[in-house]
Amino acid sequence: MPEIKFIKSPEVPLEMHKVRVVQKLTLLPLEERIKKNEESGNNAHLLKNEDVFIDMLTDSGVNAMSDRQLSAMMAADDAYAGSASYYKLEKIVCEIFGMKFFVPAHQGRACEHLLCETLVKPGQYVPMNHHFTTARAHVLKVGGLVEEFIHKEGFNAQSNRPFKGDVDIKKLRKFIEKEGREKIAFVRMEAGTNLIGGQPVSLESFRAVGELCREFKLKYVLDASLLADNIYFNKTREAECKDMSIKDIIRAISDQFDIIYFSARKITCARGGGMCYRNKKDYLKARDLIPLYEGFLTYGGMSIREIEAMAIGMEETLSFDMISQGPIFIAEMTRLLTEQGVPMVTPPGGLGVHIDCTKFLPHVPANQYPGGALHSALYLVAGIRGTERGTLSEDRDEDGNEVIAKMELLRLALPRRVFTLSQVHFASDRIMWLYENRDLIGGLEFVDEPKILRFFFGKLKPIGDWQDKLVKKFRKDFGDSL
Repeated sequence: MPEIKFIKSPEVPLEMHKVRVVQKLTLLPLEERIKKNEESGNNAHLLKNEDVFIDMLTDSGVNAMSDRQLSAMMAADDAYAGSASYYKLEKIVCEIFGMKFFVPAHQGRACEHLLCETLVKPGQYVPMNHHFTTARAHVLKVGGLVEEFIHKEGFNAQSNRPFKGDVDIKKLRKFIEKEGREKIAFVRMEAGTNLIGGQPVSLESFRAVGELCREFKLKYVLDASLLADNIYFNKTREAECKDMSIKDIIRAISDQFDIIYFSARKITCARGGGMCYRNKKDYLKARDLIPLYEGFLTYGGMSIREIEAMAIGMEETLSFDMISQGPIFIAEMTRLLTEQGVPMVTPPGGLGVHIDCTKFLPHVPANQYPGGALHSALYLVAGIRGTERGTLSEDRDEDGNEVIAKMELLRLALPRRVFTLSQVHFASDRIMWLYENRDLIGGLEFVDEPKILRFFFGKLKPIGDWQDKLVKKFRKDFGDSL
């Protein structure tokens, strides 16, 4: 891997791109932030983007596209059927992943819908390293069951284990032997565990699970949405991958799987998704549903221009400069915060930085949503939008009881090639101030709670007057500063 050293200045992440188009940002005055936070019901997803200064909600669909992608969009072959742009994308995706068949879909959760409708029968299990919110929701919607087999270190927020997304292979084997092949629809692996800190999976673990699936003749499915970050960690943390090319690491991983699906909103920096199949029978089941749910096979619910951008984005994923940009910024922000004692998920993973809210707000119980509370506090003092990943992101059980998450996190996503280091330093500074004043932050409670994926549309209110006290302290320390 190429190395660039600094002599006089402190070493910082060096962007291997230049910025040629900018979007103006506005940091609203504190009084307006208070109003917008209340109107949104303390829910990040209900804030309007125009009211957000630094949007760290997600990387999905908001990564910066390259000049090659933007120019390719202008040359798209717009057609309802038979578009040359589709066949270009199909060829590139199948070549990179070593697959035979490709089905486009408008994003990752559309792929999950098709997978579950075609492969999961009521009462069947889908074992996985760890769930994503919509992945689990789709399995449950068709009557399936989810079982997780993450390595024990996966839920240890502060750890030295480089691959906390790995599977506990002994537990998975025991489960398969107990339940039997017929009770298992497929085994799912998520390359970069979204809900527990973007923690990567080792090539060794991918292979071990693959061998187990082949032994028991089980379908093996990869969610490759965060694969670009995962590959960076494979190359930089796993001895076997150190001297492998990015393309060879992708193939070593993808060769283990029968089906690979992805949100192109993440891996390609475009806006779409797709699924690759090794088996023609499974492919045809999904293909036949595309006209029903996604339009037609050669556009899959997407703009043809996005398909052109996806094709270029897949090619650019083979560049180390491309896949490293997110992780090195995440590592830098994690370093800044941990040096000031802020409890973070370590080692830093992909997608964004993750604050350990169990330790940040030990006085706020899980059923008062510490991650959501910390987000509200951060929006009030900085105009920054993140997203809770903890109990608030869980749905209640069938009896109406809270399902307490194993980790309570606030995720601050760092979309690729979007933020500058000065913005990272600003966000870090306000988080440090919040940590010094953490005792002022209290919990939240629902005033409007949907039954499914409640974190998207639910509205909450603060328990007590803690937000007023926090605002008063902010004014005392920052004066008239925005």
